[in-house]
Amino acid sequence: MLERGMLMSIQTLNHPQFLFGVAFRNRTQTQYRTRSSNSSISSVFLTDESGNYEEPGNGTSLMRGHISSASCIKLSQQNTIGVIGGVSVLSTLVFLEKLACWSSRNGKECPPFVVCSDPVLSKALSLRGSFPSTRTRIDHIELNQELMIQNLRHKINVLQQSGARGLALPCHLSHAWHKEISKDSSLPFLHVGDCVAMELKNAKMKPIHATSTVRIGLLTTDSSFVVCYYKEKLQSQGFEVVLLDKATEEHILVPAVDALQRKDIEGARNLLRIAIHVLLVRGVNVVILASDDLLGILPHNDPLLKKCIDPMDALARSIINWAETTAKVPGRF
Repeated sequence: MLERGMLMSIQTLNHPQFLFGVAFRNRTQTQYRTRSSNSSISSVFLTDESGNYEEPGNGTSLMRGHISSASCIKLSQQNTIGVIGGVSVLSTLVFLEKLACWSSRNGKECPPFVVCSDPVLSKALSLRGSFPSTRTRIDHIELNQELMIQNLRHKINVLQQSGARGLALPCHLSHAWHKEISKDSSLPFLHVGDCVAMELKNAKMKPIHATSTVRIGLLTTDSSFVVCYYKEKLQSQGFEVVLLDKATEEHILVPAVDALQRKDIEGARNLLRIAIHVLLVRGVNVVILASDDLLGILPHNDPLLKKCIDPMDALARSIINWAETTAKVPGRF
C-alpha cells in the first residue's frame, strides 16, 4: 500500500505519454530502486502506441485512466516540477527515483511533478531493438537533430500546459540543445552542467598538484554533443576539464560500451576501469560519468565509483531546492 501519492498515465489524442504525480513513500518492495535509496517510486506503467496499458504485474495499486486533451488535468502548485523525458525512458525513471530519494532526506516530502515522455526519439535514433554501434548512434543523432529539438519543444509545451513551473531534463544528450529549446519558454529551466559546476565549486576542492587548478575528468559516449557544454559550464567556475585523448577513447571507452551492448559485462567493466584510471593518473579530483551507459557498467560497490559523480544527482538536488524555495514565496504562482 502507498502511504501517500498518485501516479497517472495519460494518453491524449494530440500529446505524448506523460505522468502526473506526487512522490510518496512505499512500505513494500519497489519495482525499481537506485543505490542507497530507502524511499522510491513504487511502480510506473506506460501505454503502448495503441493506448493499451502495460500492466506492471507486481500487485501495486495505481490510479490510472485515459483523458482527452479537452479535459486534461492541470497541477496547480506553484512549485510543480516538469520533467522532460529525453532519449531513454529508463533514465527518466531513474531520475524520478532520485527525486524521491533526495527529497526524503530529513523527512521531507517530494515536490509535485509532471513528466512527459514518448518513444519518438529512441525510435529515430535506432535505440530500440538490436543495439547500435557507437558510431551508428552518433550518425543517427546528427541526422535527426531537428527532430530532437522539435520533440523536446513539444514536451515543454505539454508540461507547461499541465502546470509545470520549473523544468528539468534528465538526459545528457538532449542538453546539447538546451539553449534552442529553452529560449521559447518563460519557465526556469535548470541545466545539468550548471548544477554540477556549482556543486563542485561549493565543495571547495584542492588541486591534486599544488601548482595547478582543480581538474575535473569527463567521460561521455556522445562526445561530439556533450563535451562542449560541460566544458563551458565547468570552465566558467574555474575548473580545468580533462578528457581522454582520441586514441584512448576509441580503443578503451568506445569498446567498453560496445562490450556492454554485447552483454560482455566483465569486459565492459575492465575497460571502463582503465578509462577512469587514465584520468585519475592525470591528476583529476573527480570523474564525471556523463552517460547513462557508463553509469550502468560498474557494480555499486566498486571503489572507483567514489571518485566518480552522476550529474543527474546534482540536477535532482538543484530542482528540489528550486521547488522548496519557490514553495516558501507567498503568492507566487
